[in-house]
Amino acid sequence: MPATHNIRRTPAPLFQKLALAAAGLALFTGIPPANAADGTLEYRVLATSRTSTMEKELNNAARSGYRFNKLMGGKTAFGGREVVISMVRDPASPDKSAPRYKLLATTRTSTMQKELQDCADAGYEYLDQTVFETAFGGKEVVLVMQQDPAAPPSKSIYRLLATSRTSTMEKELNEAGKDGFLLVGFTLGKTEIGGEELVSILWKN
Repeated sequence: MPATHNIRRTPAPLFQKLALAAAGLALFTGIPPANAADGTLEYRVLATSRTSTMEKELNNAARSGYRFNKLMGGKTAFGGREVVISMVRDPASPDKSAPRYKLLATTRTSTMQKELQDCADAGYEYLDQTVFETAFGGKEVVLVMQQDPAAPPSKSIYRLLATSRTSTMEKELNEAGKDGFLLVGFTLGKTEIGGEELVSILWKN
């Protein structure tokens, strides 16, 4: 949580956008921030080297009441190179319509922009991202998207930026900022085509 004096210096429109994004993330996951007094939460950890398998496991867990929580990609002690996702369930909360999840995975960041916006047009919203090396040796950028059947239709617009130069990324971020885009995802990793790349996901509604 930023210090109070820093919050006062934050321009009101920007602070409102950040608050809206935080509230939206809680809406997408279906579970508000909790503390110890809220009761027991149950977790499930999913891990696989195949992104297609992960999407299936995500949706199976969602039908059991679990919601997306965190994502990472890396090398585990026993599983090798894996995508690992934690999911959380509040047993005390009433049953809701299970969200649907999509994993977008590609070694070409140039193709991810279209896939990202196509998902958004179908009612999916961005949740998280990572970069990992697959079991077959490829290096993929992985995005998790969620569709809430109970939510009103979204008009979200997404933009993906990818570059190997931080100075270029700053310039592109500022250009997107002039158009009202908010940075929601930021990853550094080595992709098969682009080499060491900064990958940024921006959103506006």
